[in-house]
Amino acid sequence: MRNIDDLRASTQSDRRALVLEAKDKLALRDCPVEETLGSHDVRIAIHTVGICGSDVHYYTHGAIGPFVVREPMILGHEASGIVTEVGSGVTTLKPGDRVCMEPGIPDPNSRATRLGLYNLDPAVRFWATPPVHGVLRPSVVHPEAFTFKLPDNVSFAAAAMVEPLAVGVHAVTKAKAAPGNVAVVIGAGPIGLVTVLAALAGGCAHVIVSDIDDTKLGIAAKLGSVSTVNVARESLAEAVKARTEGWGADVIYECAGSEKAIATIFEPLCPGGVVVFVGIPLSNPSYDVSQAMLKEARVEHVFRYAHVFPRCVAMLASGAVDVSPLITRTFTFEQSVEAFELAAKAPKGEVKMQIEMGLGD
Repeated sequence: MRNIDDLRASTQSDRRALVLEAKDKLALRDCPVEETLGSHDVRIAIHTVGICGSDVHYYTHGAIGPFVVREPMILGHEASGIVTEVGSGVTTLKPGDRVCMEPGIPDPNSRATRLGLYNLDPAVRFWATPPVHGVLRPSVVHPEAFTFKLPDNVSFAAAAMVEPLAVGVHAVTKAKAAPGNVAVVIGAGPIGLVTVLAALAGGCAHVIVSDIDDTKLGIAAKLGSVSTVNVARESLAEAVKARTEGWGADVIYECAGSEKAIATIFEPLCPGGVVVFVGIPLSNPSYDVSQAMLKEARVEHVFRYAHVFPRCVAMLASGAVDVSPLITRTFTFEQSVEAFELAAKAPKGEVKMQIEMGLGD
């Protein structure tokens, strides 16, 4: 690992960032962000950043729901890095520590935060969500409380996957899934696949994954006790019934935000089962309430995650979860614009693309 003084100096001299100037317009340019190091903050040199679907959506659409990009914004929120400086009150981290960071900072005094629902705090400041800058830049300042030290056997690439993994772990936690359950995961994108990993780590006996991309389904099939259904050729409900002796799945995780899938979401579900909505639909879909009632289905929703980052790091360190099969391509910081242009085309078989900032290990 590079000398911390040299690392600090290089990140201070390099002010470049990947900036979303406007819809469909990206630039890798100087974009200094002045951040004061508070007593309970740490300064982090960014090592690896994952490209999230939300980053790409801001790039291609300029907005996600009510969050509209009205001025240039730095992208990126799935990150790992190296601590280069700590505030006077920091006790759990020191310069040189390898870390990952939870990107949402809530108001500690809000009612939601005090109830433990800090991810639902309306005032939360989340990286790369307008008007908050993201982390595709040399360094950031972040609270100690939302910065997590990495064990030696967790790579920077795996650590940058903790943020999406946290969504899957939060979903499985909300489902209150039991050991031996059979689960369905709709959608084999990054969030769907980390939900598969989380479900298996939580004791699920078998996961049935659906998508229309055979390459992604092939990746899913290698993650453990997993079978796949290409819904372009086969009925998911019929496939689930065939594999559960007609009973249905105990848990269904909808990770695609698919209006078509949501319309029939309860068909593959067993009586008394649970549906967890994880993917965010672009439209306003509906589902069959009477069918849900006939099965006394429980319905849960997730928004990001809360209280799961330490568990995700521990799962990676223990080997309970291996995210490496999901990382399908890595770019340099100099290739950032090219990386986003490719991600926007949604090429088949690509799951998680990452950008390395060039710090070296």
